Amino acid sequence: MDDLNQLLNNCTFPHSQDSHTEAQRIFHGRGHAYKGLEHICIDWLPPVILITLFAEEPLINPVNKEGLINRLLDLFPDCRSIQVQHRYQLAGPIEVIWGDAIENIVIKENKLRFLIQLGKSRNTGLFLDMKNGRQWVQSHSKDRCVLNLFAYTCGFSVAAIEGDAESVLNVDLSSPALSIGRKNHQLNNHSLKKIRFEKINIMKSFDRLKKHGPFDLLICDPPTFQKGSVNIIKDYPKIMRRLDEFMAMQSELLLCLNAPELGREFLIDNMRKFAPGYTFMETISPPEVFVDAENKGLKVLYFKR
Repeated sequence: MDDLNQLLNNCTFPHSQDSHTEAQRIFHGRGHAYKGLEHICIDWLPPVILITLFAEEPLINPVNKEGLINRLLDLFPDCRSIQVQHRYQLAGPIEVIWGDAIENIVIKENKLRFLIQLGKSRNTGLFLDMKNGRQWVQSHSKDRCVLNLFAYTCGFSVAAIEGDAESVLNVDLSSPALSIGRKNHQLNNHSLKKIRFEKINIMKSFDRLKKHGPFDLLICDPPTFQKGSVNIIKDYPKIMRRLDEFMAMQSELLLCLNAPELGREFLIDNMRKFAPGYTFMETISPPEVFVDAENKGLKVLYFKR
């Protein structure tokens, strides 16, 4: 019961009716700020509460879970489903512990719409810690030619087009992810005439990027490791070394880093070494709920040429 009270007392709850309809993290244990709860995250994906476990948790058992369910329903009366994802298991399976078996959700973030899929893969389709990064892109995209590397489901592309970008090129190795990216644009009533989706291995396709460039704005958000395609320690410097080939003379970069073992200095030092023409401007912090006691969370850095 003490663990349950600690968890719920440290949740960040929406304060207004409008914010209550927006997708958001409400508890972030992965930042190691709450002792004993480092393996738990809770997201509000209206109308679903998703509890993500990175290790087994006794709160989610027949004895304790009824109390947790009742407390969450008191706080979120519009909830229709409470689901638990067991990320410590290989496939990251999801179980419904209360309510409807909802798999597909269209969520809202800053008035934009995105498709969320539960139970299809380990990730849901949108990383909530990147909310401020998407908002930054939307405010920096007007009349820009945008390159979105490791595009995944094209959240940055949606933000860029909403911000009146001239064009966006989305590059990723996953056809299913890019297909969801198309749907995300359609959900926001975006014409696809200004948007390209290319399934290519970025590390083997720099000439192709050069052909479509030059670009005014680059977003690079690679996975830490992807067998057969990405090793961030080796490959990020390779991308930095080639920037001048496809970026415009007056250009901006948003470089993202998800590896907990690497600090922001990894990006700053390698940019200084391999792309000295770009100046580090600022760090884009995630939403406040993503408290990070060990400085191992997401890093998003803005560089300008």
